[in-house]
Amino acid sequence: MNPIQMVDLKSQYLRIKPEVDAAIQHVLDSTAFIQGSSVREFEEQLGQYSGSKYVVSCGNGTDALLVALMALGVGPGDEVITVPFTFVASVEAIALVGAKPVFVDVCEDTFTMDPSLLESAITPKTKAILPVHLYGQCADMEPILDIAKRHNIKVIEDACQAVGTEYSFADGTVKQAGTMGDIGCLSFFPSKNLGCYGDGGAMMTQNVDWAAKLRAICKHGSIEKYHHVCLGLNSRLDALQAAVLQVKLHHLDEFIANRKAAARFYFEALKNVDWIELPDNKENTVHTFHQFTIKVKEGKRDVLRQYLTAKAIPSMIYYPIPAHLQPAYKYLNYKETDFPVSERLCNEVLSLPMHTELSENQLQYICETIVNCPL
Repeated sequence: MNPIQMVDLKSQYLRIKPEVDAAIQHVLDSTAFIQGSSVREFEEQLGQYSGSKYVVSCGNGTDALLVALMALGVGPGDEVITVPFTFVASVEAIALVGAKPVFVDVCEDTFTMDPSLLESAITPKTKAILPVHLYGQCADMEPILDIAKRHNIKVIEDACQAVGTEYSFADGTVKQAGTMGDIGCLSFFPSKNLGCYGDGGAMMTQNVDWAAKLRAICKHGSIEKYHHVCLGLNSRLDALQAAVLQVKLHHLDEFIANRKAAARFYFEALKNVDWIELPDNKENTVHTFHQFTIKVKEGKRDVLRQYLTAKAIPSMIYYPIPAHLQPAYKYLNYKETDFPVSERLCNEVLSLPMHTELSENQLQYICETIVNCPL
């Protein structure tokens, strides 16, 4: 059995190596490294795949969040509602534009924004709501969008961990993560379901004016070269990364299917471990399992992780400290117990190996090790 990895990018690359190498060579031959044809083609193909009218690529997922906030005019004096149980970029981008992050807690079962808490957090200063689709599962977008519409508030989806995830509305409409709000943000960090070989990101919108604003901001606020109409920055997806992403986009459904198959193995093998709570797979969202994250009860999480490490099984804690208790956000004056679900999750969650190349032997070994852990 090959060594188990949290993410096996090398094996995935070897499987699609001829396609990737040819795509990279095409860019090298063209020498169009910045905003070349591969970038435009990837944006078009991702739009077709996701159902988004406009896709604007950028340098990384954090930039996507930042540029989305800038495009919607969020700035000093404004408030943006998000969650404390997330990667810090969701909160960081809000702070970087000078707005105030306002937190609501997450749901115990889905790890995503609790819509029942949202309305009470809205004030006259609320400019946007930023739900996070975590681990490959959508936040419950229908009530979030309904609340935003009633209060005339914009919605920016942090879909950086959920490319390809589908959400079903009560009327039967199905949409992909990142295409439901005003702007959706994606990350193409190498470990993501659709990952490049460096940094990369994108924004999706159905609004032509916002698409133009997003594109301008990414090019120093310029629509026409050397004519700058707004404050911007330099955030571009380079052509080599776009070429890799074009290849991987063609395999994305296969990649997601492999992740779902690994998840089914975990669900079946671990269903009777009473001190573990398995991820909730809601009927209205098709989980794509960027991570397979369990909750380890009774204070046993760290002991289990040490045991797995001793057995050569990697694991990760996403995330050990909620945003409201991070030193960088002390100025917001939150304290312990303000968001009890997020704080409890930080002490319980453990992500098991999850990627497209997991073998049945590896999965069997991981699950047998957990089941036999002397806790």
